[in-house]
Amino acid sequence: MEVVEIREFTPEVVNVLQRLLPQLSQSAAPPSLELTRKIVESDSSHLLLAREGNSILGMLTLVIFPIPSGVRAWIEDVVVDEAGRGRGVGELLNRFAIELAKQEGARTVDLTSRSSREAANRLYQRIGFQPRATNIYRLEIE
Repeated sequence: MEVVEIREFTPEVVNVLQRLLPQLSQSAAPPSLELTRKIVESDSSHLLLAREGNSILGMLTLVIFPIPSGVRAWIEDVVVDEAGRGRGVGELLNRFAIELAKQEGARTVDLTSRSSREAANRLYQRIGFQPRATNIYRLEIE
């Protein structure tokens, strides 16, 4: 099993995202061709896929961005395919993302996870993520 960063847009990438994203969120619309292209071509977004042979077992998006207080990194949309769960796919993706963030000069890596995702939360804590005493706010923009 290996992790690869997708640096070139292909229709196959769209198919992978459209297959995996509903396993993470039923309310999120599968990404369009245009959105997938923007993600892949973005300098700040790093789309990572875990694969074994020709099978894609999971994905993770790492966003790295500079702000006045330093370079930050944020992990989003971590999905492990049902067929790959319990095999270390999530850990492999996260460790790859952490190393990439480190190479890019990030001082921290942040993520959020719903409390109902018990296995994911255990994984994040096992690999060193610590809960923060902070508030997360969201504004829906329509």
